[in-house]
Amino acid sequence: MRALHPINETATWARRLGVVCGSSLVTLVYCLDVIWRAVLGRLDRPRVDRYTRSWSAWLLRLIRMQLSVVGQCPDFNNGRRYMILCTHASHYDIPVSFVAMPGSIRMLAKSELYRIPFLGAAMRAAEFPSINRHNRDQAIADLNRAKAMMESGIVLWAAPEGTRSPSGKLLPFKRGCFHLALDTEAIIVPVAIRGIAEVLPARTWQFNLGQQVAVHIGEPIDASGFALEALPELMQLTRSAILDLLGEPPEQTAQPDAGNTGSQTEAPQPKTESV
Repeated sequence: MRALHPINETATWARRLGVVCGSSLVTLVYCLDVIWRAVLGRLDRPRVDRYTRSWSAWLLRLIRMQLSVVGQCPDFNNGRRYMILCTHASHYDIPVSFVAMPGSIRMLAKSELYRIPFLGAAMRAAEFPSINRHNRDQAIADLNRAKAMMESGIVLWAAPEGTRSPSGKLLPFKRGCFHLALDTEAIIVPVAIRGIAEVLPARTWQFNLGQQVAVHIGEPIDASGFALEALPELMQLTRSAILDLLGEPPEQTAQPDAGNTGSQTEAPQPKTESV
């Protein structure tokens, strides 16, 4: 099951408003800083790395999240290309990943986010690749740009489900990020976040404070060992790894991708990290 512990405290309406306003203000401050530094030519990748982690830490403090990490990341600086393929059950998946994992992590974002004032401009300046899910030709161009970013050292974060799960259950995977992994001969790092669905359930404003959340990092999967014809096998291997990290039993049949585009084990004890 994705739930790690019972919900500790449901936020009142006043507290929800405080979380939303505080999160928006923190995000705006970081966006403006990124934009003006980019205009003046004073923005570099290490600074963006620091900003993504400090911004994320502020968001987690506002909801008093108790974050722990189980497993270990590979060395992202060994010259290989890496993709983090993560479960997606809450808006907080991304800031949690930034805090829990090292490296120059950038989210593969949907193009609609770039229409948001200030946020879109800041994301472009900070090397966040977009993907247009409604235009196939543009999507291919976007994936090529993401490939170039990975070759320059960016660790790409993507959600193979393609969207947030409204139930917290793992949705069918889409093919896009797996094609990218094959094209770049990337190493896939499977990640599952337990307890995150209860923090802010998808498509709600129901914040739950003090929630215990655990990031489970799996063994790397080297996509360079798979031919294009073996893409379904790579998808299923990754899915099985993520299900195992979630503590869920293996599926009886392979899950096909949605749209056009292992056995259950006892989890090790998490190491708690301060956010």
